[in-house]
Amino acid sequence: MVLAAWLAQGLGPALDASSDVDKFLSFTVAGLSVAAILAVGASGLVLTYTTTGVFNFAHGAIGMLGAFAYWQLRFDWGWPAPLAIATVLFVLGPLFGALLELVIFRGLQQTTETVKLVVTVSLLFSLIGLANWVWDPDVLRRDAKFLSGRGFDVAGVAVTWHEFITIVVAVAVAAGLRVLLYHTRAGIAMRAAVDDRPLAALNGARPDRSSMLAWAIGSSLAALSGILFVGTISLAPAPMSLLIVNAYAAAMIGRLRSLPMTFVGALVLGLTEGYLRGYLSDWTDNNQYFDSTFVSAVPVIVLFVVLLVLPSARLRAHGTARTREVVPMPSMRGAFTFAAVVVAGTALAIPLLTTANAVTMGRMYGLAIVALALVPLIGLAGQVSLAHWSLAGIGAVTMAHLGTGGSPMGIVWAFVFTALVGALIALPTLRLSGIYLALATAAFAVFLDRWVFRLRPFDLPFTDVKIALFGTGSVGVPDLKLFGYTFDTYYRQLMLMATTFALMSVFVVWLRRSRFGRRLLAMKDSPAACATVGMNLTMTKLTIFAVSAGMAGIGGALIGSLQGSTNQQNWEFTVGLPVFMVAVVGGIQRVGGALFAGISLAVLAAMPDWPVLRNVSWFPNLATVTPGLMGIGLGRNPNGAVADMREAFEPLARARAVFLAFLAALGALYLYVVTSDVGAWWLIIGGVVLLLGATAFVQSRARGADTGAAGPQPMFAGDELEWVGIDRPFTPDDLAALDDRLGALEVR
Repeated sequence: MVLAAWLAQGLGPALDASSDVDKFLSFTVAGLSVAAILAVGASGLVLTYTTTGVFNFAHGAIGMLGAFAYWQLRFDWGWPAPLAIATVLFVLGPLFGALLELVIFRGLQQTTETVKLVVTVSLLFSLIGLANWVWDPDVLRRDAKFLSGRGFDVAGVAVTWHEFITIVVAVAVAAGLRVLLYHTRAGIAMRAAVDDRPLAALNGARPDRSSMLAWAIGSSLAALSGILFVGTISLAPAPMSLLIVNAYAAAMIGRLRSLPMTFVGALVLGLTEGYLRGYLSDWTDNNQYFDSTFVSAVPVIVLFVVLLVLPSARLRAHGTARTREVVPMPSMRGAFTFAAVVVAGTALAIPLLTTANAVTMGRMYGLAIVALALVPLIGLAGQVSLAHWSLAGIGAVTMAHLGTGGSPMGIVWAFVFTALVGALIALPTLRLSGIYLALATAAFAVFLDRWVFRLRPFDLPFTDVKIALFGTGSVGVPDLKLFGYTFDTYYRQLMLMATTFALMSVFVVWLRRSRFGRRLLAMKDSPAACATVGMNLTMTKLTIFAVSAGMAGIGGALIGSLQGSTNQQNWEFTVGLPVFMVAVVGGIQRVGGALFAGISLAVLAAMPDWPVLRNVSWFPNLATVTPGLMGIGLGRNPNGAVADMREAFEPLARARAVFLAFLAALGALYLYVVTSDVGAWWLIIGGVVLLLGATAFVQSRARGADTGAAGPQPMFAGDELEWVGIDRPFTPDDLAALDDRLGALEVR
């Protein structure tokens, strides 16, 4: 603030008025206050990443919970401010962080960056849903400063005690963390644990305890940033949780390891935002490009630029370590069978669907197409993208403007435009990977969300072309016409989307089996090795980004056509995060994982309207928490839910007689439901019961056969294992039993 006053005095003659000096100082103080809060939040991010190797997307949500807990203690229960703050920062925050490390993050060892990212994203949504459940989101909560009062003046500008203490706290946090990490035994043990946990343990460190301490301190800092925000904005779960996106740029300026540079980055961001909000307010209303929404996009623009300009720091991804992820090799026969089942199953379901159910099922396939676009990009190539939902929005807008009269060229242009945008995203990010690439694509998506999609109709520079993305709020998307056939009903659109998903799933399987697919997997395993043998990584990344983005554009165009219109809110960054999250939960390496994502999201969205649940007051809140809980289980199985389901039901498919009997019983049940008025629920419930019963029968029969083959004495009982091959020769049965005991996989 003293520096700001000195600058104002030096710039006084240029500003030509004392009022201009006062404005400059006011904007500086406001910017410094924002910078201090960003510095605290970014410092917590840097701490947890530096010491645990996990970039916590839920950091803002933890801070939001801390802010609500403080509000509850201080203003609803009437606790004194010092006691409420101390309880949140030194009791609730550390305990919550330690619980997260013990229950969730400790199980993320030997998992990919994608799995770690999804777990934190799922935690973000769970905490937002939990806050909406506990605290009524319709209640307005303002004026929650921990210290009220005018404060004091600096060069004639009023500084509140809240702003002053915020700045002092940020400086103290930066200094304290520096001392902790580099001048204390606990801090050195934290940094050693993430570099090499076994080696740190051999030298007397306790990695689990160090990680728990890091998460405890990080959660306390997140709660502190949330409490500081309480004095500047009203309490709302989602906005407060996503404010931390602005701190990502500050953390990246510090390259996720330097606390002083992180503090400098927060200072630059805070002052830039303060000055822009102050000086641009006079002319943004009449500017067609830089309106008031541009200021909110500045932090993500800075983030994107920083990611491109600064040299990449060594990522804490343990790239040389083995992971538990398995990428299967599907057969083309299986792909065509899967596609046929999707199309035939949809056609058979149509007689049982109401109009509302047809819309829900159509949206399910639209979401599945967008999730399917992530399979070759993330599952095969290992390139994490958080911008695909925004790319789908570009496809919807393209269909709206270039698919006039339902022309199929709208779909073609949707693919072409989104593929070009995907290549443009990939071009500047070719040297990025892991969390850096994820943050760059997230920054691009938020940039579209906060500014580009909100632009009013404008003229393209140096041309007479007028661009109107969403018009005055929404834009109509026509029904597709193909070969003289109009998809003008929800049932026809449902079949169109099911067929599109089926064809694209066959394409993805073909891509996986092709030479290009093998190049993608090689690039995912070791980019350095691929470059050594002469692989063109640049063209490989550009190609897969473009193809994947084009697939997402087709999905967005079909979703827009199903809805009949589209608007900016449909394609917000936060709306698309669950698609990415549930696709990884289902199994990002498999086309079945994409269908799992579509079904899960569509069912969760429709469940509150089911008659049996419509009057259950707490169920909508539970539905908002459930998607987050789905991602937490990835730590145990990073291959996804579809892999577990395939393993569970594969014995049924191999038992041909039982499988045919199951299909016959399911067909009979279908005919009964179609010819009667019992409702489709009987088919769903009955089909699940038949499936579980047939699977249990096959498994029990297999266990009985194994018991009979083993005889009265199990092979290799006791110490017999170590004597086989010494007191008697190996037999084929001995080798099979040895492979089974060791868990060895069959090599084909």
